[in-house]
Amino acid sequence: MNAISNIPLLAKILLPILVVITLWFLTDQSATNQQELKSDLDKASDYAMKDFTMTIMNAEGHPFRVISGKEMDHYPADDSTEIISPIAQFIEAGKDTWVITSNNGSTVGKGNDILLTGHVIVTQENHPDTELRTEKLNLDTVNDTAYTDLPVSIKSAQGITHSV
Repeated sequence: MNAISNIPLLAKILLPILVVITLWFLTDQSATNQQELKSDLDKASDYAMKDFTMTIMNAEGHPFRVISGKEMDHYPADDSTEIISPIAQFIEAGKDTWVITSNNGSTVGKGNDILLTGHVIVTQENHPDTELRTEKLNLDTVNDTAYTDLPVSIKSAQGITHSV
């Protein structure tokens, strides 16, 4: 007699079922791990900078926009850029410089549209006592406009105005 014939009938039935379930589970985990790995590779950064300052010049060669931050990461899969603690200065000759800070910033492509999120503050360099505050601000750098659909608070010497 061989060893298999000594195994009870219930064990002969359950053992192949257990093998099939184990193989199915291992195959499913492998597919899940491959999807997670692909997702991580899609969001892999091709370059990053810490404590950076980037100056964008106008056609005459004068500083037009200065962007700095704690960290910037670029992702080639979707050509997106994420910035931690960005500070953007919008410089125009003969006018007060606008300064915008936030917790995070993101853009895609050439940076025509920038989304700032988390404790966004807009002020002017020579008038820091006047502030616009919100949690999300969209910057259109082509048309030099900013907009949000979230509540805004404006603090000035005259008081505080809240919008909804």
